[in-house]
Amino acid sequence: MTGAAGKVGTLLRSRLAREGRILRLSDLHAVEPGPGEEWVEADLADPAAVAEAMKDVDAVLHLGGQSRERPWADIVRANIEGMHVLMEAARHEGVEHLVLMGSHHAAGFHTRPPGGADLPDYAFPRPDSYYGVSKVVMEALGSLYHDRFGVNVTVIRLGTCNEASADTRGLATWISPDDLARLVEAGLTAPGYHVVWGVSDNTRRWWSLEEAKAIGYVSRDDSEAQAAALIAEQGEPDLSEPLHHRAGGVFTLNELGGIW
Repeated sequence: MTGAAGKVGTLLRSRLAREGRILRLSDLHAVEPGPGEEWVEADLADPAAVAEAMKDVDAVLHLGGQSRERPWADIVRANIEGMHVLMEAARHEGVEHLVLMGSHHAAGFHTRPPGGADLPDYAFPRPDSYYGVSKVVMEALGSLYHDRFGVNVTVIRLGTCNEASADTRGLATWISPDDLARLVEAGLTAPGYHVVWGVSDNTRRWWSLEEAKAIGYVSRDDSEAQAAALIAEQGEPDLSEPLHHRAGGVFTLNELGGIW
């Protein structure tokens, strides 16, 4: 697991624990390994360190890199160059399965399809940021390394993963940590190349789950249990507003921390 010190890594560690499984954690920021875990420090820009982290592993869950919008040079180093280093190390070490944590921001300018239809699996990339562009590159590299080298790759276009949704947008985009663990487990054994939406089967969901279901994902959670309290506080969401109408939400606006 790269990026093990981050939010998603922290949420998933205990949920991926299994009898007989060793979870090798990697990050630039040290974490204390628990039972059934190992720790290896590795900068994604350091090929030797990443290769060492890959030794003798059966599968990789890649969470590392910049997780927010940053200046272009920072995104390229961490998310694009780092992604290439990881893919090269994985293939040279004979890793058979990779689950890459992509993002809905790779398709952020897509809007809700008419008539209540779902936004399809493999919706053509429409990135909403430099960060989103880096996740498009992740999808492209995953496809290349599958087709050229036979590596099994699943890219998750992750929605909003928290213990509970913080806002009414999340009623559509939320994925529970338990569901994300289920989706990762499906990806860790899925043959071939797949791009799947990382979302729970929410009542208000508008991203397709067909490809995720095809690799064995079964969602057991639904944000609707949180809806009444969120709507009472924030009001019923206006689905014509970019926040709710576009896959990338606020990332499709021009503020983005002053970078744009």
